[in-house]
This record gives sequence, C-alpha cells and structure tokens, in this order.
Amino acid sequence: MKIVVLKFGGTSVGTIEKIKKVTDIIIEHKKKKNKVIVVSSAMSGVTNDLIKKSKQISNNFIDSEYDVLVSSGEQVACSLIAGGLNHKGFKSRSWLGWQIPIFTNGPYTNSRIQQVNKNKLLRFLKEGGIPIIAGFQGVNMNERVTTIGRGGSDASAIMIAKSFKAQRCIIYTDVEGVYTTDPNKLKKAKKIKVISYEEMLEMASLGAKVMQPVSIQDARLNRINIEVKSSFIKKPGTLITKRTNLNNNRIITGISSTHNDAKVTLVGVKDRPGVAASIFKPLSINSINVDMVVQNISPNGKETDLTFTIKAEDLNKTKKIIQDNKSIKFKKVLFQKGVSKISIIGVGMITTPGVTFRMFQALANKKINIQVISTSEIKISVLINKKDAKKALATLHKEFKLQE
Repeated sequence: MKIVVLKFGGTSVGTIEKIKKVTDIIIEHKKKKNKVIVVSSAMSGVTNDLIKKSKQISNNFIDSEYDVLVSSGEQVACSLIAGGLNHKGFKSRSWLGWQIPIFTNGPYTNSRIQQVNKNKLLRFLKEGGIPIIAGFQGVNMNERVTTIGRGGSDASAIMIAKSFKAQRCIIYTDVEGVYTTDPNKLKKAKKIKVISYEEMLEMASLGAKVMQPVSIQDARLNRINIEVKSSFIKKPGTLITKRTNLNNNRIITGISSTHNDAKVTLVGVKDRPGVAASIFKPLSINSINVDMVVQNISPNGKETDLTFTIKAEDLNKTKKIIQDNKSIKFKKVLFQKGVSKISIIGVGMITTPGVTFRMFQALANKKINIQVISTSEIKISVLINKKDAKKALATLHKEFKLQE
C-alpha cells in the first residue's frame, strides 16, 4: 500500500477558497494511485482567537481545559476539507485525536505522541477513503484531550508517516520551501533545495518558523524524509533529509535571526559548586527557556558574572524569580531588552576552518558589536543590538555567498 501523508498549515486552509484549493491538491495525489492521509492545522488566526478567549476568562486558565479549547480549531478545518472532498465525489471523513486514538504522554499543552492506533484508519484507507486527521492533538491515558505545542500539526504528520511507513510526507505551507534566511527580512534570500535534519533543527530552534523543532527531531530519529512546499504555487520545494544525502560543498546553509530576546546578567555571584543549578532550576520549573549562557570567573576565583538570554516576554517573570531566589548571592542583576540573536548554520563548517573569523570580521567591518557568543558543531550564534539585526543579516548572507 503506497501511502502519502499530506499536512496543511493554517495559512493553507485560512479561507473557504483556500480549502477548495487544498481539496484539489489532495485529489491530485489520490489520482496517482496513492492512499492519502491528510493532517490539517486550524484555519489561520483561529487558535490565537481561542487563546485570547481563554485569557478573557482567566490569566491562569487550567491547562487541561486549555487543550480542549485550542484543539477545537482543527476540528472545524478537518470537517470543511472532508466535506469538500465528499462534494467532489471522494469518500472522506474527519478524525479527531481521540477517535483514532492518538495516544500522548507528558504535560497538557506540550504533550508528545507515543502511539497512533492504525486499525480504523487502515480499514478506511482500504475502502478507498481519505482520512482527514486533526493535527496538534491527541488523548492521554486519562481520556483527556491533549495538545502537542504550537505548530504541533507538523509533529502529528511526521508521527503518522512513521506509523504507516509512508512513502512521502509533504508539509504544505504558504512559502515555496525553506530559505537561506527569512525572505520577509531579506529579499535576496534563496530557496534551499536540500537540507539536513540537523541544519533544519538548528534553523527552526533559532527562529525559522517554517517547521516546529520537535517535529524535525521526530523526523530525524525516525529517518522520515520531509518535503516542504507551497499550497499555492506548483514548484519544487525543499527536501529535509539525512546528512549523507547532501551532495554539495556549501559551508553555510542558512542564517536565522530572533527579535524577541532579552539579556540577563548576574554580577558578582558567589562562585561555588551548584550555583548555576540554583539559578536555572526555578526558571526551568516555571517553563522559562534559557538560551545562550556565558560565565566569567573573577581573577580571585571567588566570584563570577553569569549572563544568559531568554524570551523578552519572560523578562518580568524572570526578574521576580531571581529577586525571590534566596539561595543565591550576587551584587547586582542587569536586564536588557532590545537584543537579537543572529546564527549561521551549516554542516560544512565542521570541516572548514576560518568560519568563525569570517563571521566576526564581517560584523566588525560593519561596526556591529557582539555581546554574547554561543557555538555548536554546526552553528555559531551571536547576540547583538536589535537595531543592527537587519544589517547583520544582510552582511552575513553576502559574506557566505548565500545569494548565489
């Protein structure tokens, strides 16, 4: 049985006219003798509206009911797609996570898919049906609806592709694929034909909004190739695949940027074993994601300055946590908004010396000051003033010849 999994994002199903276009795409795949499984997001804007409603009820809306609320958007989109297919003479029906069921574990609002029960869907496929599955949602062992994080429909599609051993998993969106950087920020951005899981994971984690990072990790672990392409333009997209499938000599694949960061510096922290854990544990408990971390030991070895970055929206909460944390001693704490993180990503830098120098020199030539540096095997990130972000992006894109 040749199975193809098609996932449609919120912008692809944002209006009735777009949903009609989506049904045409599904029918095209069906006419190629494929068994087609569709995963859909909610119509664009619907989930945000539901979140807004929850906040109008309470700033501490209970997580279990939050999942019930925000998952309802997918139900609407799936019903409309299935209805459209039936209208055109194709057998189709919508499926919610609990009807399949798709079992999850972990906390509400951020669960992970553990198992997809295939029996009902296989019977429907063998009968010639096209199942339209609500992405982003599942059910836990307490028979409560769960969601798997914003953008979670990507993860739904990938785990369904894994369960059914699908030949293809195609993510349809409002862009033609993955670009060297955000084309809305830099017009010279170019579409990438093939990218590795590792590079895509770094780009998604560092600001690229094409796919959810968890979904890329799931695809990498399960060796599922993903195609990202446009719902609106018939052109080849981007293939996300394993590193050994890449056949090129590029050093840098892409550049990501964030524009919603804040920097926190604790000055004069008493240096002792466990002090970093004492600082970051309460942040972790409160679901505050810490990114770049730099520690500077004083010459006398008794004190340290600790700098880290967080999302700007978490700044007030972080201030309170640090000020209420009596287990750490420090001289003062500094908070800074208006910073951006710029990252270059590429598997080619593993075997290419001088990449770090080229990045830093290119920024220096434009008089862009670097505040914090973070590296991994295939990534270099720098924290800079937000006002320099656009210039830095263009400078590095040109330095590494990504426009060619």
